[in-house]
Amino acid sequence: MTSRRLAAAAAALALGAGTVAGCSLGGDNDGQDSSSSGSGGTKTQTTRVEVVEGQGSGKGLDSQALFKNEGQGVVTVISLFGSGSLDSIAGGGGGGVGSGFVLNGEGEIATNAHVVTQGEGRDAQKANEVYVEFADGNRVEAKIVGQDPNADVALLKVDPKGLTLRPLPLGSNSQVQVGEPVAAIGSPFGERQSLSVGVISAIDRDIQSLNGSFAIPGAFQTDAAINPGNSGGPLVAADGKVIGINQQIKTNSGGGEGVGFAVPVDVVKRSLGALRETGNAQYAFLGVSSVPLYPQLVKRFDLDVDKGAWVQEVQPGTPADKAGIKGGRGNTRFQIQSYAQGGDIITKVEGKVIEDANDLSAAVAQFQPGQEVSVEVHRGGETKEIKVKLDERPLSAPSGG
Repeated sequence: MTSRRLAAAAAALALGAGTVAGCSLGGDNDGQDSSSSGSGGTKTQTTRVEVVEGQGSGKGLDSQALFKNEGQGVVTVISLFGSGSLDSIAGGGGGGVGSGFVLNGEGEIATNAHVVTQGEGRDAQKANEVYVEFADGNRVEAKIVGQDPNADVALLKVDPKGLTLRPLPLGSNSQVQVGEPVAAIGSPFGERQSLSVGVISAIDRDIQSLNGSFAIPGAFQTDAAINPGNSGGPLVAADGKVIGINQQIKTNSGGGEGVGFAVPVDVVKRSLGALRETGNAQYAFLGVSSVPLYPQLVKRFDLDVDKGAWVQEVQPGTPADKAGIKGGRGNTRFQIQSYAQGGDIITKVEGKVIEDANDLSAAVAQFQPGQEVSVEVHRGGETKEIKVKLDERPLSAPSGG
């Protein structure tokens, strides 16, 4: 089994919207913490928003303090599909249990799209009912504001009246480094409010999105224990800020084996902004399949530059094809892979340096469909600047932009 298929299989192995046996989901109240006031015992409902305290410099992770503060903003997400119920989840069908976290005092909750949907692409179906259970035991129904299969992010909203909400602060990709301590908080196997700790094992990984073809670039790999049910929960840095949403694992056994992945927070923020505004997130599309360069490859094919995304194929009718970007021809084997020769090498998009295929995917994803961008390519010893009008990303297409 390839790494990609392992990752995809792991995502399907109940990391959120799969089955959960024997899960304890807390009390049965309706989430309305009411107090009596005024004449006649009139009941009023108020929302209490508690600010999460910072964790200091972030040089060391205080797991107890982090859980005491950030853990209170992590929720369990219960999704019911078809005629499913809590009993059917425990029996192995009809729904699933994942995780999420509070974004603000308005009642917005972030989670993975696959926690509240089933299927891929056009076949994806939203859960009929979604419930959010808070750390204090309150359980309320949630509305799916929108879901983004390209980033595997969903935005939920609950009525905040009568609830105590503890929003978690969002961090940034830029400061994340390999080796820094992190914590994953969520509901593995339905065991709510569970904490595991580890380190960032790697950055800039590609992980599978829900459309089956495009990758999510820039993901974080961690050895913090992540298991089915952790999906949608936060990956938190030592300073208490969320740096990613736990999304999938690589596994041979179906359990956590120390290789978990999180959608990076910058991707999450972009997705949430779009979902909040329109209920869906659009991504730009170039239409090429490319490979990264490395010294031996550059020498073997006598390429002009030593960094960039080497275009192997241009899909007919795509923005790249219409703009005149060239793919390679033939099939020449070198070392462990076959390459098409003669394709353009993309080195910049709107001035942003492209060092490999992952950079190209990330750069294109920053733009909106319909925008025109300048793409610098190296072709036959010459450097060309090509204007490309980007299109909307289809549900399935080649990786690399």
